[in-house]
Amino acid sequence: MEVTRFADGLWRWTTYHEEWRDEVGCVYYEGPGAIVLIDPLVPADPSEATRFWEALDRDVSRVNTAVHVYITVFWHARSAGEIVRRYRGTLHAPSRARSANEKRTGVAPSVFRPGDRLPGGIEALATGRSTEVAYWIPEHRAIVPGDVLVGADNGGLRLCPASWLPASVTPGRVREALKPLLDLPVERVLVSHGEPVTAEAGARLGEALQLE
Repeated sequence: MEVTRFADGLWRWTTYHEEWRDEVGCVYYEGPGAIVLIDPLVPADPSEATRFWEALDRDVSRVNTAVHVYITVFWHARSAGEIVRRYRGTLHAPSRARSANEKRTGVAPSVFRPGDRLPGGIEALATGRSTEVAYWIPEHRAIVPGDVLVGADNGGLRLCPASWLPASVTPGRVREALKPLLDLPVERVLVSHGEPVTAEAGARLGEALQLE
């Protein structure tokens, strides 16, 4: 498990996803009246799992506020159910994926639609896929996408491969849906797949959304 601190109360950790067979990124955020975890995955290695739980237990005790777990897309449910049950927290997921998230986590989610403001001051953003959102954290000017945006080899961003999209969703539709992100004062894009972008993030986002 590798942990990166971006600012007070904003962290990203990566750990190996056994089904995906690669490292994936997860986000921890201390927001107004909420501890927020986005697409969290507890490490599979027992010693790293112990390290993870001890750190999170300390944070939850220190901040002493409600725990909220957010899912970008239902196959990123990961360890969400386990964390919600441990801290008696609340699971949040897109309304179009209610049943899929409940099946994967064993927890009935509090559902929302893109554009809704959520606990912790977070906003859900449309992605062009009805079951997937990205999250905007205004305090840190950070976007947290699930699969539609990934890290590029050149240190920037790119759209996910077309093969990741349903047959009814084209890359062009995703680009069009993500265009409103260009109006945000983006300083960080904390992707799940690949390296996060923290330098000239707005420009890198613009490049990723250019039409081919």
